[in-house]
Amino acid sequence: MADNYPHGLFSWADLSSPDPERAKEFYSGLFGWEGEDQHDPDGNYIYTMFTMAGKNVAGMGPQPETMQGMPPVWNSYINVNSVDDVVAAATAAGGTVLTPPMDVMDSGRMAFLQDPEGAAFGIWQPGTHRGADLFLEAGTMGWNELATRDPDAATAFYGSVFPWSFNKMAEDESPADYRTIHMDTKIDGDGDMDDDFNGGMIKMDENWPDEIPSHWMVYFRVDDTDAAAARVKELGGNVSVEPFQTPAGKIAVINDPVGGTISIIDPPPAA
Repeated sequence: MADNYPHGLFSWADLSSPDPERAKEFYSGLFGWEGEDQHDPDGNYIYTMFTMAGKNVAGMGPQPETMQGMPPVWNSYINVNSVDDVVAAATAAGGTVLTPPMDVMDSGRMAFLQDPEGAAFGIWQPGTHRGADLFLEAGTMGWNELATRDPDAATAFYGSVFPWSFNKMAEDESPADYRTIHMDTKIDGDGDMDDDFNGGMIKMDENWPDEIPSHWMVYFRVDDTDAAAARVKELGGNVSVEPFQTPAGKIAVINDPVGGTISIIDPPPAA
């Protein structure tokens, strides 16, 4: 696989947590991750790199002061050729800049954006850090999903900003309004990715509480969703949506002991 991922691919996820030590203990116990803390020259904690077998799989940083009192957030990052160009395209399409473009030392350049329906996401222009080194195996990011109340508006926005196309699933495949997101190029090599799938989008209908805003959800793969959900409880976390079967695999929504939310999935072998 090339050093950098294609423009438009979900390439990284990280957690913003008010209690990084507790969160690190939880996710290491759940996924078998090793967490390597990074500090600035003054010794202040700035980030944790989670690895498996020495390969980067996810990250975590302290919750910014401006977010104190808010729930922890797992962020989805989209790889881009130029952060500045994507920020310009997103604002022209009705998006909002939450964090302006900024360099992260020599690791890369980033910004945080919000789509017109309020869902936030990061964009990443790689330097020395390209994103995750592993995908689509137990303990790694396997899917990114937008929950939105207006899929048509979201399709128009993201389709104008990224090289994405969308496929609405038939009702016999998904009773909800579900759309798969596709890249304009296939991702091949090293068994990481072998198709053009790049996430999904679900409509938030009347079954979703009004207080839940539009958001991106990060999915991590597990070998056994039921066993992983039981392990979540043993580690002090919470299973907010118990395991349920879908055509894509068995899914559960979990919360870490600090409040961070992710989904876990055990897909069928052919997925």
